[in-house]
This record gives sequence, C-alpha cells and structure tokens, in this order.
Amino acid sequence: MIGNILRIMNEWIERFGMLTEGWRAGILIFAVVLATAIVAFIVSRVVLYLENKFSHTRNLWDDAVLHACRRPLVAFIWLQGVYWAAEIAHHFSDAEVFTANETVLKIGFMWVVVWALFGLVKQVESVLVSPVKMRKPMDFTTVNAISKLLRAVIVITAVLTALQTLGFSISGVLAFGGVGGIAVGFAAKDLLANFFGGFIIHLDRPFKVGDWIRSPDRNIEGTVEHIGWRLTTIRTFDKRPLYVPNATFTVIAVENPSRMTNRRISETIGIRYADVQSMKKIVDDIREMLKNHDEIDANQTLIVNFLAFNDSTLDIMIYTFTKTTDWVRFHGIKENVLLQISDIIESHGAEVAFPTRTLHLPDGVTVSNPDAKEKDEKRGDKAARKNPDYRENQGEAQARDDGADSAEGGDADGD
Repeated sequence: MIGNILRIMNEWIERFGMLTEGWRAGILIFAVVLATAIVAFIVSRVVLYLENKFSHTRNLWDDAVLHACRRPLVAFIWLQGVYWAAEIAHHFSDAEVFTANETVLKIGFMWVVVWALFGLVKQVESVLVSPVKMRKPMDFTTVNAISKLLRAVIVITAVLTALQTLGFSISGVLAFGGVGGIAVGFAAKDLLANFFGGFIIHLDRPFKVGDWIRSPDRNIEGTVEHIGWRLTTIRTFDKRPLYVPNATFTVIAVENPSRMTNRRISETIGIRYADVQSMKKIVDDIREMLKNHDEIDANQTLIVNFLAFNDSTLDIMIYTFTKTTDWVRFHGIKENVLLQISDIIESHGAEVAFPTRTLHLPDGVTVSNPDAKEKDEKRGDKAARKNPDYRENQGEAQARDDGADSAEGGDADGD
C-alpha cells in the first residue's frame, strides 16, 4: 500500500519535470512528517478533551485508561510517521540501514504497549489506594506488591517477544535460563532469600508502610518507609534510615505497636505507714476517678488495689488502659492521671512516701555528738565577745595580768 502511494505521488511530482529525485524524496518525507505532527497534535487534544469530560463522571476507570494511553498513543502515531518516512527514504535509496524498518517498527510498537501498560498499572494503583476516589481504599503495601508483580510480568513478556522478533529462539532462551538459573540460584542465594522474604512480607502483611515496628531480637525500631523486593527501609526515631534485608524478617520476631488497641498505664505508688488508716478510702477514690475519666477505657482491665507492705511504703497498684494509642497524647493523659492521684492522697491527709529509717532508743538513753558540743561552745564564745560587759571584764583582767608582770620584774631587779 505504501509503495503504491509513493509511486502515485512520485509520478505526480515528476510530471512537473523541475525537481530531481532527491528533491522529490525530501518533499515526500517532509509531507509525511508534517502530517504526522498534525495528526499527533489533534489526537492529543482530543484525548485531553475526553479526559476532562470524563473526569466529571462517577466512573474512575475511564479517566485512568485515557490518562495512561494519551502519551503512548501520541508516541505510536510518531512511530508510524517515522516508519513511513523511512520507507520513503528506502524507496529512493538502497542503503542497508533502511532494511531494518520492519524490525524497528515492531520493537517500537512493543515499547509503546509496555509504556501504556505501565501507565495503566500506575493509574489503577493510585485509584485503589486513594481515600478520595475509593470509599474503602485498599492497603498500599498489598496494591504496591501486586503492581510490582504485574510490571515484572509485562517486562518479561515484552523481552521474550522482542527476542522472538529479533530472530532468537524462545525455547533456547528458556532452556538456557533453566540451566543458568541453577547456577544463578547458588551464586545469588542471599538475593533470592531477600526476594522471597519480601514476598512473604507482602503475603502475610505483618506490617505495612507507615507502621511503627520493633524487634526484641534485633536493634530494629522505627517507622516503615518502603518495602522493596530486596530490603525494607525503616526510619528510626532519631531520623536515620535503616535498611533491613527482607530475609531478616523471616527469622526474627517483629512487634507492630501501630496496631495496638490501647496504651497501658502501669504504676506502683506508695504512701506512708502512718497513713494506713486512709488506705481503703484512697484506693476507692482512685478507682472511682479512673472509672469516670474521659480518656480511660473502662471496658479494659482496670485494677486499683493495696498491693504490699514494702520497706518504707504501703504500695498501691494502678493498672489501666487509655483510649488513645497516640504516644504524645498518651503521656499527657498519664500526667493528668498521676496528678489527680496525688490530689486524692493529699485530700485524705496522707503523703506519698519516700525511703526513710526510724531509730528507736530505750528510755533514758540520749545521744551526744562531741563535734556538736564543741560547735556550741564556739558559738557561745563568739556571742560573749560581742557583749560590752564581756569586753570590759576582759580589759580589767588584762590590766591585772600586766601589773602582776611588772611587780615580778621589780622584785627580780632588787634581788
């Protein structure tokens, strides 16, 4: 068909007798490229119009299909235009490069199809996990895993088809892949272990992107950012990225605090032995306060009891659960609960105890401290010196001492 069209157009231009064969080829190629650009522009505008038109409908999938196919459709039109231009050049030239037009067209067509399918998978993925578009959006981790599998299937199918188009035998390729797969399996066993570990994570879903996880077996704790086929990215609480191979999760225990239903308040508070008479009333008031607290889940276990006679305290056990699971909000609620417990204890004239010791002495026994006695004497001496009478007495005593010394000196001279 293309050959007939070219022959007719070439004969029509040749009638003028003014253009050489090279000019006629250039005009035909330019006309084909110009027509391709016009058609591609029109198709792109039409698809955009339909996409805007269908965006106001309730059907979500027509938007996804149009958005995924718009650019590949334009690329397909350009692919056809370039192929026809190459055929025109091949009609006027026997260059060896133009003999590959058919093969390039087939490979280009497969590339356009793969592009369109990848875009469609991406659009479907975004629709399924969107809370705006879906009444019950699907889990992102599951949808992401399925989309990755679909992309892998598309790529493998396209590669095998391309090899068949290029003249390679698929059966030979598959046979080589079977033999080579054994060698690759031994050489890359860790890589395969991580791959199947990722598959198990996607299958069992012990956690998903956005969950806070921790492992009591390893020093792993943080928020899951990405689950790949080889490793999982976790953002620790000090904002460092932690890359964990997926095979690790098949041999360790993993906690998922993000899925907890409540947070627990577990405290032991002690009062003095002198307040034992108020123990019953304190315990009852604390229990009643927790039952009526807006942030405490009364449907969960709630325990407030006198627990034990400790060394320096009478211990009260507080065991209850908050409604919220948010870590920051939980600590605010816990602070409020502890302050109210402190007020209840004080309202009964009791006090929160701290470690103390009491020493009992027999009657008539006193304890004296020599250091303290010496300090008292020095303190009394300083006070006496500040007294004017004390200074006057000290002056008279000093004068008597001087007179006595003089008398003793005179006697000595007389002798």
